[in-house]
Amino acid sequence: MLGHDAPWREWHAALGSARMHHAWILAGPHGVGKGSFARIAAAELVAQPGVAQPPVEAHPDILIPEYPPATKEDEKKREAGEDYNRKRSIPIDEIRRMQHRLNTRPTLGNRRVVILDTADDLEKNAVNALLKSLEEPPAGTYFLLVAHRIGRLLPTIRSRCRILRFAPLEDGQVDLVLSRAAPHTDAATRAAAIAAAQGSPGVALEFVEEDLAPVHALMQRLAAEGDPDLALRGALATVMGARPSRARVQAAFELARAVLADNLRAASPERQARMIEAHAALVRLGAEAPIFNYEPPMLAMEMGALLASASGR
Repeated sequence: MLGHDAPWREWHAALGSARMHHAWILAGPHGVGKGSFARIAAAELVAQPGVAQPPVEAHPDILIPEYPPATKEDEKKREAGEDYNRKRSIPIDEIRRMQHRLNTRPTLGNRRVVILDTADDLEKNAVNALLKSLEEPPAGTYFLLVAHRIGRLLPTIRSRCRILRFAPLEDGQVDLVLSRAAPHTDAATRAAAIAAAQGSPGVALEFVEEDLAPVHALMQRLAAEGDPDLALRGALATVMGARPSRARVQAAFELARAVLADNLRAASPERQARMIEAHAALVRLGAEAPIFNYEPPMLAMEMGALLASASGR
């Protein structure tokens, strides 16, 4: 991992202490490496000298609750235009399964780790269940909560955790990640990905993997030129595709926010206010989309409208 020396130092100082705190929040922007950090940290917690350990994702003492994938019935409903559950947060049933596992002894050692990705998107009843586990953790149990928006976590959750803060990386570090993970990317795409990433290697990789250069170019035009005849936002919906993957939609939201943030400092006070308002609306839209079953073309049009509103034209 690159660019996170301060969190590593704090983590290893705690890891070597006699009283290791049982719950941690890994907070920072999307795609800067919090999830990777959590998995490495979990492996360190369950490691035993001289004992080979399974990979993190297959380790019996590392629990990573997830939202179940879409079923065939979900896909049929989606293709028929019917309503179906596409929420992206971890449901209460997953948290309860986790709690049941925590009531048993660890399998390979005397420690168990729970990693909660996007902990800030948990359902309300799941949050209440998690709070109970944080208040009364079984012996040898540790929690790593990954959060992009720490302000969305309840104060009662935050108060029971130590917080590790992750900052965006430097462009050179993002470039190094791209050179390792996507070595065949052409120079123009690499430069565009780094510029759009705003210090997030994850966003840069999504940019390359999802071929978001045309999406990014249209978003920049929308924010700069406006869109009085709806042509640009219609083009945005077309290049996004009628059935984009969830990763592509998520990456598009990150790109839209990055476009607004990119020129914020140089904008006039009046335009800054519009950009900030549009940015807040994008955050709300991203949170509401899975809940209210927004269709991808509609999302693209909404994103385009918000970007265009920032131009004031």
